[in-house]
Amino acid sequence: MTRRFSKRDVLKGAGALGLSAFAVRVAATPAAEAMTPALIEAAKKEGKLAFYTAMDLQFAERLSKAFEAKFPGIVVRVERSGAERVFTRIGQEYSSNIHAVDVANTADQAHCIIWKRNGWLAPYLPKEVAQHFDKRYYDPEGLNITTRILVSPIAYNTNLVKKEDAPKSFKDLLDPKWVGKLVKAHPAYSGTIMNATFEIARDLGWDYFEKLAKQKVMQVQSATDTPKRISLGERAVMVDGAGYLVIRYKERGQPVDIIYPEEGTPPATGPSAVFKAAPNPNAARLFQNWMHSREAQQLLVDWARQYSPHGQTVEKPGIRKLADIKLMKEDPEGVFAQADAVTKRYTEIFKV
Repeated sequence: MTRRFSKRDVLKGAGALGLSAFAVRVAATPAAEAMTPALIEAAKKEGKLAFYTAMDLQFAERLSKAFEAKFPGIVVRVERSGAERVFTRIGQEYSSNIHAVDVANTADQAHCIIWKRNGWLAPYLPKEVAQHFDKRYYDPEGLNITTRILVSPIAYNTNLVKKEDAPKSFKDLLDPKWVGKLVKAHPAYSGTIMNATFEIARDLGWDYFEKLAKQKVMQVQSATDTPKRISLGERAVMVDGAGYLVIRYKERGQPVDIIYPEEGTPPATGPSAVFKAAPNPNAARLFQNWMHSREAQQLLVDWARQYSPHGQTVEKPGIRKLADIKLMKEDPEGVFAQADAVTKRYTEIFKV
């Protein structure tokens, strides 16, 4: 398992660039901007942008193709990986004075805390965000915007587990009947899983994971891997992972179903940011603006089956509303402070 590029590494790299890692700027909220003809024309002259993202590849490409169809002449290069790998790559590039990323989307809000403190992000507030997003879903200086809201539930294969026998809580997964039947993703790769692991450890204690490790849990990388493994019948139950993929698989007729655990379901907000040194700044701003429009956000709801912070999006019937799910508390500052320790402790416990 490749180690997580730590906050210390990133901040050390920032210092080499002459940036103040922990400088706190106090700035007014920027004026909200629309997708004006002038911005569109300037973006088309650049003709391209690089989008580093932790979205699952199918949706990232679908979103990018929809943007390209709306704004012909601008090509989106999608660079997809797990959120922690996206974070690692940008940190390594910036430490080497390489500025290749235009817009980045992560599933770990703590990354934006680091990028902001490094001074790497450009302020930009789309008009629809100012109008239709609750203020908790965007940085007051316009340095990042929550693009999607993710949940990491338990799920199971309905061919292998009867509904009445399915676990109802994280603690139920410690039952001996689940030995060799569980799959969990690794926090060193996935931002969703970093948040989920942090939240479970905080609420249930690290001794919970010590007990879970005795269950011979299959370890995979991404939050998107665990739904795949249960859909294929390789394991009966996923401990954590991309709840939206379970919904998509179920809608396609695959034998999977979701459980929202009694202790609470771990959430993770997935923000996007425009980088100050973006090689294609106008295309970056246009993409950031459109990605948070109702059009793109409804695509996120309808096709990706993720939750949107846009107040005008409409959920499909039959999908549990976010307000109706008992959630654990997301804590980006806690993840910022403890991510390296979480990865180290988890790796020691599961020996991966």
